[in-house]
Amino acid sequence: MKISFHGADQGVTGSCHLVECAGKRILIDCGLYQGGRELDEENAAPFGFEAAAVDYVLLTHAHLDHCGRLPLLVQRGFRGEIIATAATQELARLVMLDAAHLQQEEAAHRGREAARRGHHEAPLPPLYTEVDALNSVRHFGRAVRYGEPLDIAPGVRATYSDAGHILGSASIYLQLEEAGRRCSVAFSGDVGNAGRPLLRDPVAPPNADVVVLETTYGDRRHKPLPASVEEFYQAIEAADRHGGNVIIPTFALERAQELLYFLHSASETGRLPKRLQVYLDSPMAISATEIFKRHPECYEARTAELFQHGRDPFSFHGLHFTRETADSIALNQLSGGAVILAGSGMATGGRVRHHLKHNLSRPNASVIFVGFAARGTLARQLIDGAKKVHLFGEEVAVHANIYTINGFSAHADQAELLRWQRLVGAPRTFLVHGEIDAMKSFSARLNATNVEMPTLGQSFEL
Repeated sequence: MKISFHGADQGVTGSCHLVECAGKRILIDCGLYQGGRELDEENAAPFGFEAAAVDYVLLTHAHLDHCGRLPLLVQRGFRGEIIATAATQELARLVMLDAAHLQQEEAAHRGREAARRGHHEAPLPPLYTEVDALNSVRHFGRAVRYGEPLDIAPGVRATYSDAGHILGSASIYLQLEEAGRRCSVAFSGDVGNAGRPLLRDPVAPPNADVVVLETTYGDRRHKPLPASVEEFYQAIEAADRHGGNVIIPTFALERAQELLYFLHSASETGRLPKRLQVYLDSPMAISATEIFKRHPECYEARTAELFQHGRDPFSFHGLHFTRETADSIALNQLSGGAVILAGSGMATGGRVRHHLKHNLSRPNASVIFVGFAARGTLARQLIDGAKKVHLFGEEVAVHANIYTINGFSAHADQAELLRWQRLVGAPRTFLVHGEIDAMKSFSARLNATNVEMPTLGQSFEL
């Protein structure tokens, strides 16, 4: 029995861990690296294992940095079964198709730019296509339920527990047996925050011999959620008073829906003026919201009750869904009074970059970041105080008001992660999915466990 690490190792994106037991190879997630363009080569690089030799993929959740290289895995020979919760299966299909579409558009853009400049060599192809994404969906097999053990193969049993991170997200508890030896391994996936209005609180797996734990916010505490919601409302009010727009780079899964929930609440109570026009300018977030409505089994009890009584917490007066590109382009003509939620959350692509180009130079505009921004991303540059940024080949001065509200994070903070680790109580802990400084800070607070911070490709006996 052994485990090897092939992504999110001393870094935050690209989660991918391989377990070998009883002649089977089980991959936990197969995520995309996200950040600057220099990561394109890392995404296209070999996995560090033979795709065709993998028997199963156990998917923790549908974020791109956990499922985004599945189409590439299938393209390179994987023929096994992908196992996830029903909600994760639906969302992952949406996420992978969107990623493939964006990659094809980017490849076409590179081709046009090369032709315009008189370059005749073939441009870089997309990492994978929409056909590859659809092919990977064909490998989705058993849909697991939280808390119900599933025999994956002889010697390998998996139990999924609610991670409370996004709809359908899970931590995975593996019970392994080979040649009379037994070992239990708990994979945290991405752990959510307790006390959120939409999803249930995270549930820690049973005690394990080994834990593989994310450390995205292993070095800090989040602001309490009520204070963050109030800061969110105040940022919108400030832009409204000054006649500017509000741009919110938004993750399409969970964050967009949570913000709609709070905007719905503000509209219902009069906390924000009803004249505000809110635009969800993300086809993927719009589709994800429809999927959210189909999975009440994932909701916190009070939110589930709203749906049961026919009340939609994601809808309110002044909300507009803009699926079509022409409608999105028209939003750039608005000089004030609009709240625009658009992807992507790290501003690495998507429609939000166009809205930033048109609003960053306006002193009366506000840009609100409500999630993690990896190093090298445009979001991180703005959060770190950049005075100028480059967008679509142009230098754009930053005069807008920049807000960072980390209390909305879908990731557990240091205190929550410590609590999760102590509940699982593993004598051996691998820290992953975090920047090295966060890992070191978190590691210093762990006791009664042997801590490892694996590097890419590193392998360990279990």
